[in-house]
Amino acid sequence: MSYTDLDKWIKEYPLLEKIINLQTVVWINESRAKMNEINSLPVNKNDLHDAEKLWQKFAPYLSKVFPETKSTNGIIESPLKEIMHFKKLYSEVEKTKIEGRLFLKCDNELPVAGSIKARGGFYEVLHFALQLALENNLLNKDDNYEKLADEKCKALFEQYTIGVGSTGNLGLSIGIMSKKLGFKVCVYMSADAKEWKKNLLRSKGAIVKKFSGDFSEAIDAGRRITLADPKGYFVDDENSKYLYLGYSVAAIRLKKQLDELKININATHPLFVYSPCGVGGSPGGIAFGLRQVFGDNAHCFFVEPTHSPSVLIGLLTNRMQKISVHDFGIDNITDADGLAVGRPSAFASSISKLLISGIYTIEDNELFGLLYLLGKSENIFVEPSATAGLIGAKIIAQTNYLQKHHINSANITHIAWATGGGLVPENEMNDFYTKGEKLFAHKE
Repeated sequence: MSYTDLDKWIKEYPLLEKIINLQTVVWINESRAKMNEINSLPVNKNDLHDAEKLWQKFAPYLSKVFPETKSTNGIIESPLKEIMHFKKLYSEVEKTKIEGRLFLKCDNELPVAGSIKARGGFYEVLHFALQLALENNLLNKDDNYEKLADEKCKALFEQYTIGVGSTGNLGLSIGIMSKKLGFKVCVYMSADAKEWKKNLLRSKGAIVKKFSGDFSEAIDAGRRITLADPKGYFVDDENSKYLYLGYSVAAIRLKKQLDELKININATHPLFVYSPCGVGGSPGGIAFGLRQVFGDNAHCFFVEPTHSPSVLIGLLTNRMQKISVHDFGIDNITDADGLAVGRPSAFASSISKLLISGIYTIEDNELFGLLYLLGKSENIFVEPSATAGLIGAKIIAQTNYLQKHHINSANITHIAWATGGGLVPENEMNDFYTKGEKLFAHKE
């Protein structure tokens, strides 16, 4: 892109200048539509509820093969925790006030895979396994899906290879579930993927292919190689309906958790959810589910690193997946490895444009500082990328969003979605914590 082209882009989209200069920004989505104004989407409420029913049918299999899910009868779900101590400490350190209640959706504690990717990744692999088993008459739709663990099914699955491009956590979820079912699996990993994630995948029996480039290079290569195999199945994070629906079911589960806490979401008591965002599939699926379940009373915000604002640039310019951060000279290098994506999801972007309320960006150092404060105040330890939503309440309160929507800030239920961290080795987590402690030392 020439300087003249860049000048033209900035003239049309002034916010791009700050984005290109790696400054933190907030973008409010003026294209967010009311639910009764949306005529059609690639997925709908029936798809959401069908996915929830299918998750229920997969539960006996999950309970059988993963003992850690027996206590929940095979349901893969995470706690919702009110983080009052963090809220108090953060307010003191930053000399600010967070109105409303603040919760953490602890997908860092999701069983087996330790990240939000267990939702979409597990669902898509199980969905593919089910289709193979049905097509080969190894079970029928009325059977107990525990049969997926039978040796006949495993012998069938061993003939197939599942491929996926990943910065880390999606690869872990696909690798773990695929190997458990019996598939061969190959994970194509970008340069920013952590070494411990590659080693863990290898220990599970997955083949790991490393690339010197970013996520786009890894996923392009993975897609090409996998689809060249007649018995290859590619889990496509840029274009997958099944990943998306797997994530979306979290909204139904979240409503149940809020009901148990006697928190009623309505026009005067809205829900604000802040989700870390990479390619946009998992936060997009969650936003889709939340808008289906809570309607216009759900306000969904994505969070991206200043060095990897791919979804922000795609939605801001309306170029979606046709544009990359590299087109603007942004390096896509961040310690938030799960968010290091240069080009947004083709499938999710057009849907998110209608459903989400906005996007803000965050610097890496702030992620580590938040990780430290969360650990110190709540004894909860997550990956750096998983802390991105913790400042959402403060960030959005500084815009005119609440006034425009006539919202009383004291009545908001805020949820920061903690997307990963459960499988991080102790020494790595200690390094994260120590780095954050040093960064915050001058503030306390």
